[in-house]
Amino acid sequence: MSDTHSLTHNLNFKVPFGDVLLHAGDFTSFGRDEEIKTFNKWVGALPHKYKIVIAGNHEISFDPTCENILQIFNPTTRNPNSAESHLVTCLNIIKKPFARFTERHSVPTNASQHLTNCIYLEDSPVVVYGIKIYGSPWQPEFGKWAFNLPRGKPLLSKWNQIPDDTDILMTHGPPLGHGDLVRSGDHVGCVELLSTIQQRVRPKYHVFGHIHEGYGVTSDDCTIYINASTCDINYIPKNYPMVFDMDLPAGVHK
Repeated sequence: MSDTHSLTHNLNFKVPFGDVLLHAGDFTSFGRDEEIKTFNKWVGALPHKYKIVIAGNHEISFDPTCENILQIFNPTTRNPNSAESHLVTCLNIIKKPFARFTERHSVPTNASQHLTNCIYLEDSPVVVYGIKIYGSPWQPEFGKWAFNLPRGKPLLSKWNQIPDDTDILMTHGPPLGHGDLVRSGDHVGCVELLSTIQQRVRPKYHVFGHIHEGYGVTSDDCTIYINASTCDINYIPKNYPMVFDMDLPAGVHK
């Protein structure tokens, strides 16, 4: 699953049972404490033995660098005559909930402490049933949201941290050409991520979200790419969770 955006209460399906649940980020709208706690309660009620979660660009409270965007949207910290201020005025028309949030809250640095019912990965690995899973929240910059980095070397520096022996890779954003086609007709995935996957890591599965209209499965005959976005482009949580099986390594039993 991915991109549930605090809408798990509106799911019109039951989450399929499995040994491991993967959620590839954007489980909140703006990373507010109450959203995180609600998600934590929801995921804790699921029967899966392991629940593995990464953040996405909407988890702004998980990324301290997002203090910049909070300052931009906060009317007390910007020049009212600046072009930036006029832009924010327009954005506030469509992002009033975000504006209200930023006026009331600073960015906490320990938001992930609320995720007590799952394993939270941030540029880090975990091994379950002998299967090596690595999770990373980063994506190409767009709108100065959380975990945004410029394309090229900044993003590549993050992908270089992915271990060679990763079996399942979780990122929030897609690689170029897989589950990354937006309605404008452009492919917006990360080419550095694609090259890292195809030339070095070669995981069995790559699970991601971020591009809601990219929901689905593709393959390059080595890696299976899963855009698991639960919400569609209209933020309706209608896309069914993806289910896959993996053989356990020799000598490993559940």
